[in-house]
Amino acid sequence: VQLVESGGGSVQAGGSLRLSCAASGNTYTMAWFRQAPGKEREGVAAIDSDGRASYADSVKGRFTISKETAKNILYLQMNNLQPEDTAMYYCAAAPVAGQILHRVEVVTSLGFWGQGTQVTVS
Repeated sequence: VQLVESGGGSVQAGGSLRLSCAASGNTYTMAWFRQAPGKEREGVAAIDSDGRASYADSVKGRFTISKETAKNILYLQMNNLQPEDTAMYYCAAAPVAGQILHRVEVVTSLGFWGQGTQVTVS
């Protein structure tokens, strides 16, 4: 499985960005994670194979995860971005049941990571 992210960039606080992740192969459950300098990687939003979404409390109401199944593309629409959203954002996929929002170790051991795309909010 290969995951290729795009759509990152620099925006002012209150702005919006949409991240995309083009996936090859069977991806099962997918998610977006982020990692800021000096911090651990954290789950942002996840979507399972049945299309059920889950979000970190810090992004609820601002971020929306979706998947275009026919093209195997995962999206993350980010609105009302704040400086604390600044991080490298990673697409993830894992051949497991359920959500992987809080399961970095599962992705690392069983799944796949994209190369990351930088989001900077000033």
